[in-house]
Amino acid sequence: MGNAASTDGRIWLTAQISVQTGLDALLGMSVYVGTVLLGLFLLLIFYLVIVFIIGRRNPLIFLNNIREVMLLAFSTSSSAAVMPLSMKTAEEELGVSKPISQFVIPLGATVNMDGTALYQVIAAVFLTQAYGIDLTLAQLALLSATTVGASIGSPSTPGVGIVILATIVQGLGVPPEWIGLILGVDRILDMTRTAVNVSGDLTASTIMDKWLK
Repeated sequence: MGNAASTDGRIWLTAQISVQTGLDALLGMSVYVGTVLLGLFLLLIFYLVIVFIIGRRNPLIFLNNIREVMLLAFSTSSSAAVMPLSMKTAEEELGVSKPISQFVIPLGATVNMDGTALYQVIAAVFLTQAYGIDLTLAQLALLSATTVGASIGSPSTPGVGIVILATIVQGLGVPPEWIGLILGVDRILDMTRTAVNVSGDLTASTIMDKWLK
């Protein structure tokens, strides 16, 4: 009942903001979703390139080895929830030593939020444009630095990214209630970026293990 009420609230809030902004905002939101998903996909490809060049591993085999972790991360939207499975997968499937996996993966679940940082930059730019604020190049650079800094140390729980985003866009002059414009699609993006985040943690543990050996 609680999840249903939360979903209904998000739909209502999205509809209310859409009435105020018009259909152009909805069309822009579809572009926003596509941009976030494309960015996360390119980030995953970047991880696989690192695995191939530095880790000397087949990227497809690497993906196959971590598929269960990514699936669980996608379904839970929480890096902390999949941490035990991430460490087990790193040790048993990727051959990472236990001390490295137990250090890198918990650390990565806290500070290695590349997918979250990427999402927040794109979302902040979308909301400012939808509200009619044109950001300068200097403001974009400051926004990128702020979101990366805000993502470091953020709790590894579902929905935290949207709370941090509300604070960031408010500082740019966008009313916090405009977050409702993207709340309806945030869940699927949260699931996707969490899966990319944990793949980054496993990539880091694999590379660290190879360097130390």
